[in-house]
Amino acid sequence: MEAVIKKRIKQVLKGDQEAFADIVEIYKNSVYQLCFRMIGNRHEAEDLAQEAFLRAYMNIRTFNQDLKFSTWLFRIATNLCIDRIRKKKPDYYLDAEVAGTEGLTMYSQIPSPAKPPESEVESLELHETVQKEILKLPEKYRSVIVLKYIEEMSLKEISEILDMPLGTVKTRIHRGREALRQQLRYV
Repeated sequence: MEAVIKKRIKQVLKGDQEAFADIVEIYKNSVYQLCFRMIGNRHEAEDLAQEAFLRAYMNIRTFNQDLKFSTWLFRIATNLCIDRIRKKKPDYYLDAEVAGTEGLTMYSQIPSPAKPPESEVESLELHETVQKEILKLPEKYRSVIVLKYIEEMSLKEISEILDMPLGTVKTRIHRGREALRQQLRYV
């Protein structure tokens, strides 16, 4: 293949434009694919591939025939793609007004770090429901559940506050959680 390419290049150097058309035919898909993978836009890739072949044709006299033509051609295409990427302006600006809106900018499309209001309401409702169900627990379970999950105390602290063995605290927390889970199933 490389011998055919070198033969065509010699014909181009002698002024045969049809010989370059053969070169284009051989490499057009490869150059297009390279451009498309770098740019990600079919139309731009087509333009860049054409530009690469045009530059190769215009600079064919600078090609070192001891090297592979495909490497030289792909380097031209790659450099064109890199230039296009560097020069490409962003498709939008954050302070630009969104079409079809009255004064909204792209900043309004950036998600807020705050929870949405619906989420806040759901969280409050859930919290109230759980709180009501905790109040229905027997006192011996309610106290350990409140100290553990609402006051966020350690098992050792709960044991000291309630003056009961650590094993008893663990058992009551487990049984209290199970009782709470059963109650919440029916809510």
